[in-house]
Amino acid sequence: MKNKFKNDLNDLSAKEWIQETISVFTQKGLGAGHSEAQIERQHPAPFSYQDVGRLIRFFTKKGATVLDPFCGVASTLKACAIDGRNGVGIELSKKYYELSRERLNSEVPKDIRKRTKQLIINGDALHEINKFKNDTFDLVLTSPPYWSILKKIDHKARQERISKNLDTKYGDLKNDLGNIKDYEEFLNILAKFFNDCSRILKPKKYLCIIVSDFRHKDRYFTFHSDLSNLLEKGHYKLKGITILYQRHKKIFPYGYPFSYVPNIHHQYILILQNNAKS
Repeated sequence: MKNKFKNDLNDLSAKEWIQETISVFTQKGLGAGHSEAQIERQHPAPFSYQDVGRLIRFFTKKGATVLDPFCGVASTLKACAIDGRNGVGIELSKKYYELSRERLNSEVPKDIRKRTKQLIINGDALHEINKFKNDTFDLVLTSPPYWSILKKIDHKARQERISKNLDTKYGDLKNDLGNIKDYEEFLNILAKFFNDCSRILKPKKYLCIIVSDFRHKDRYFTFHSDLSNLLEKGHYKLKGITILYQRHKKIFPYGYPFSYVPNIHHQYILILQNNAKS
């Protein structure tokens, strides 16, 4: 008797499926000294293509098309190529756009690149998504700008970025969401953007957003819950949150010896389902 249950979501076995539903991931990486980590680390807020690959393999089948509207240095597209998916990335910064192209050419073998299509667009995601037809994508997966928080120069920025002549912010472009000064304005623009993405994401397919909470001055911002609450008022339903544990991050003496200030060693992966009708 044939199995009456058909897996329309991914190509995983039942055993593989169950493992991926554990609500805590431990971040993977190649290590700062690895040859394939040199382009990635030039971005002020990179994420591992290995972690992204887990999401791509769970929420799509081979041959699917994935959108990363805040492409950075193409971690998502690298994962797409390796896992047999087509990818589209949008990147506002000309510098990171060029680094993305260089990364795919240098870090993904040519025979693998030929099996899929990876497109990188140098443009403003808020406008570029209007050029796509309805129901184009099987998954939207990204890590959006973290407001203007990257501009803050702290122990970490000095030791890990400035001392090594690496970028500490996305850039100075006026239309960069990371340069919006007011948090509420930033949050509302970002939420509207993701709700606009529901048109080009197929119905019932998933939106995965990698974010982190943060401190600014004396306030702690629960970015992950603020954003997910706004998205649930639009076209999405929150299906779950996965904690991405960053166990290799360094510890810094924030607040010592006057007050409690946490070393934030985790990110949140917001997993939302598109409820918009086609």
